[in-house]
Amino acid sequence: MSTEDNPQRDSPQRDEEVPQTQEWPAQRPATGRQRLIAALWPPRVTRAQLIVALLLFVLGLGLAIQVRSNIDDSSLRGARQEDLVRILDELDDRTQRLEDEKQKLDDQKTELENSSDQAEEARKQTLEKERQLGVLAGTVAAQGPGITLTITDPHSTVEADMLLDAIQELRAAGAEAIQINDVRVVADTYFLNSGGGIEVDGRKVTAPYRFEVIGKPEDLEPALNIPGGVVQTLEEERAVATVVRSQKIVVDALRPAKQPDYAQSSSQ
Repeated sequence: MSTEDNPQRDSPQRDEEVPQTQEWPAQRPATGRQRLIAALWPPRVTRAQLIVALLLFVLGLGLAIQVRSNIDDSSLRGARQEDLVRILDELDDRTQRLEDEKQKLDDQKTELENSSDQAEEARKQTLEKERQLGVLAGTVAAQGPGITLTITDPHSTVEADMLLDAIQELRAAGAEAIQINDVRVVADTYFLNSGGGIEVDGRKVTAPYRFEVIGKPEDLEPALNIPGGVVQTLEEERAVATVVRSQKIVVDALRPAKQPDYAQSSSQ
């Protein structure tokens, strides 16, 4: 037999190579911290959560810009320390007035509930309320502590809106009754510019404009003198405004009581 017929007999026999296995160290179980990190990262954010987060970011950014704008545009940035203290005191006084009004209403309610003669107590409160409403409506005269505001206008620069601003500041400061020259100011009072003067509820008034105001003088005067307020604005227009406190201000200009055209008392 030739070598070509059995070639394996002529070549030396090789030992078969046995694959060797490599031992890896046993993995340690994950700690609680590792499991928590694996659960939280990477974060799983849904589309709805992403939209909500974006909306909250836009809202917060808008609020921040608005607050910054209000601070930048505030006329109080350049105010003196004593002016800021006075403004803060005025805000505290307004808050106190509201608290006093609330307490007064609570006391009236308690008196009505505890009174042995509730009908008589209700009648007294009704009369007192009628008197208060008469003062507000301008149908009855009133007197009490307050201030007198006098505005002189040598250059004819005072306009109707300036007087309206003064009325609004006085009302915000707690004015209970106001009279300009011989015109009683009420809730629906209006001002118009008129040649050589100003019309108040259709009646012409001319300078000097004299405001008789009943209220707490300690609140009324500071309200007119705040930075950028009524007095400063009038001075910028070359008008002169003087404020005098008094313990007795008389508001005696009256307005006729209006009778309703259609409404009638339910007792009739």
